[in-house]
Amino acid sequence: MGRLVEAAGINRGDLVVEIGPGTGSLTEALLERGAEVVACEIDPGLAAIVRQRCGSRLELIEGDCLGAGRRLSEPLQRALGSRSFKLVANLPYQAASTIIVTLLAHHRECHGQFVTIQQEVAQRLTASPGTKEYGALSIIVGALADVATIASLPPTCFWPQPKVASMMIAITPRPHHGIDDAQDLARFTTALFGKRRKQLGTIFGRAINWPDGVTADLRPEAISVGQIVALWRETRGIRD
Repeated sequence: MGRLVEAAGINRGDLVVEIGPGTGSLTEALLERGAEVVACEIDPGLAAIVRQRCGSRLELIEGDCLGAGRRLSEPLQRALGSRSFKLVANLPYQAASTIIVTLLAHHRECHGQFVTIQQEVAQRLTASPGTKEYGALSIIVGALADVATIASLPPTCFWPQPKVASMMIAITPRPHHGIDDAQDLARFTTALFGKRRKQLGTIFGRAINWPDGVTADLRPEAISVGQIVALWRETRGIRD
């Protein structure tokens, strides 16, 4: 837990969101650093444990952290207001990728995500072109942020033990990424990688201006994040 908090660079007075605090071990570490913690827990039993353990030292929201329109839930947004914050959390595995993309695409007040997630998802976030892990999630997150690995964690680091290995990662948004519609990029990339083994010329036709380094005979899985973003921009008029 300490390694994640250390990597996040938490100082006294920092506003931190923790999603899925569980029994409150990470929460305690954040509070000891003097952070203002807003935690969100969907499980009533775990929420009761955190409330008993931490009391009034944090603001605890019971319920789903996600709301309508791929935004944070209204109670969570009210607690945060327009203030800048960091996410420091052992994210629920089933919702990790959705939470990460939601914050990057719709909540620019989040200045960093320092999270423990399933190793498989972390590998997709850091994947390179041409690998089996490289796909829509790699592109969407890679276009909006820088991703770095903090540590790999075996199942024995947790109780109860999960059936899979985990990784701690740091996701740092790039404030000038130039993406004006992250949701449209996500739709484009998801559709594109649904045809990942088809040649680009087959997908788009050949009467377009290919970005630098991109040719009609390449497949989506073979081109870089920057090239896919350029292709998204080039084809917007065609798709609209």
